[in-house]
Amino acid sequence: MQFGSRHRVVAEVLEDRRVRVSALSDICIHSPEQIFLSDFHHSLEAMAALKYAGMDDTDSEDELPPGWEERSTKDGWVYYANHDEMKTQWEHPKTGKKKRCAGDLPYGWEQETDEKGQIIYIDHINKRSTYFDPRHAFTVEDVVVKPKRYDGNTAALEILQGRDLSDKVVLITGGNAGIGGDMVLRYNRRVLAKTLSTHGFETARSFALHGAHVILACRNLTRANKAVSLIQEEWHKARVEAMMCNLASLRSVREFAESFKAMKLPLHILVCNAAVCTQPYMLTEDNLESTFQICHLGHFLLVQCLQDVLRRSAPARVVVVSSESHRFTDLLDSCGKVDLALLSPSKKDYWSMLAYNRAKLCNILFSNELHRRLSPYGVTSNALHPGNMMYTSIHRSWWLMTFLFTLARPFTKSMQQGAATTVYCAVAPELEGLGGMYFNNCFRCQPSAQAQDPSSAASLWELSERLVAERSVGIQAL
Repeated sequence: MQFGSRHRVVAEVLEDRRVRVSALSDICIHSPEQIFLSDFHHSLEAMAALKYAGMDDTDSEDELPPGWEERSTKDGWVYYANHDEMKTQWEHPKTGKKKRCAGDLPYGWEQETDEKGQIIYIDHINKRSTYFDPRHAFTVEDVVVKPKRYDGNTAALEILQGRDLSDKVVLITGGNAGIGGDMVLRYNRRVLAKTLSTHGFETARSFALHGAHVILACRNLTRANKAVSLIQEEWHKARVEAMMCNLASLRSVREFAESFKAMKLPLHILVCNAAVCTQPYMLTEDNLESTFQICHLGHFLLVQCLQDVLRRSAPARVVVVSSESHRFTDLLDSCGKVDLALLSPSKKDYWSMLAYNRAKLCNILFSNELHRRLSPYGVTSNALHPGNMMYTSIHRSWWLMTFLFTLARPFTKSMQQGAATTVYCAVAPELEGLGGMYFNNCFRCQPSAQAQDPSSAASLWELSERLVAERSVGIQAL
């Protein structure tokens, strides 16, 4: 018999077994002493098919002896069924080791129960279903697993591989544009073609495709609703919605916060992502320079308004998207205090790139002070740099910067890679309870000396509170 023919025989027998087992549901497993008697004979047929094809022999110590079968419980623990002796046990019959499936189901998979009460695994990406737990390919010994290391080439979806975020609520500012531009996605079955992309959108998309309830807080609701539609086209069960929030208006921020609170939702992850860069000089309706207010002060007020929700949702995380450009500026006056004249300058003293650098330094100082104040209540905060010169629409206001971004595009991160550090800071188990740090390429690094200065952070916080208080009434102080 040819090798290909043997594989076909195995495939036919196993498929026949799967179809027949799906029609049986006599006994459910409640303990390792109970087994599925209904599929006993079909398991023997499958093993016979493997033997017939010459595929039952292996040198692996994990290979099961004849008559044994590996199975798993609903929560991922592996047990072994002996069809000859009609018994089950937790320990591997040869090695004596206990195992469990590593992590949650792979990306795109979902566990459901069919009409007869049997557990079935659905692969939404490839549009198929099976009674075989796909996590069996990733079983590990019952030992502590070290955190995986990521780097600048890691994509956001890689970090979320196997994660179930269905119990999380995530709020992202600028999720339709933010550090990027508009999204135009075309789908051809499983092929996703990107014509334009955005770090904020990819962050939202990654969370939503892993079950999180994602809320996009955006200035442009038309584009935000388009982003929502694109995510839901990719996965019809995605829970994502858009709400109006214009960070250039403190009034809009307060209205958004009240609308969010009215939804009676928890808030486990708040991503301060929205930003503008190389803007022409412009004052907001609050009479502040727009880059400073959109990048920093609007987020400051947003966190103030939602602090009680974050505390009730603890453990909760705030993730602030900053930039390496924070290293090329200074915020202090001659007395060592943060100077408003530098953050919100007059038109004659304004330079768009310098305004952006200063706002990004504010992001880190804000994150550090926020962590100091809220960490006793179970809310942590970290800042990050997403990537250098990723091709987005954040630079759309200056043709020279657009030209430079276009030239650099082949050598920079993709949007999925740009979203990775944000996602890492939001979900990494090893960061639970830790904050006041700065990350680049999913790795902690040291920001500038001024970004680490506690007195600068406290001074910025004091100034921000004063600016907000002068333009509002009844805002609760942290």
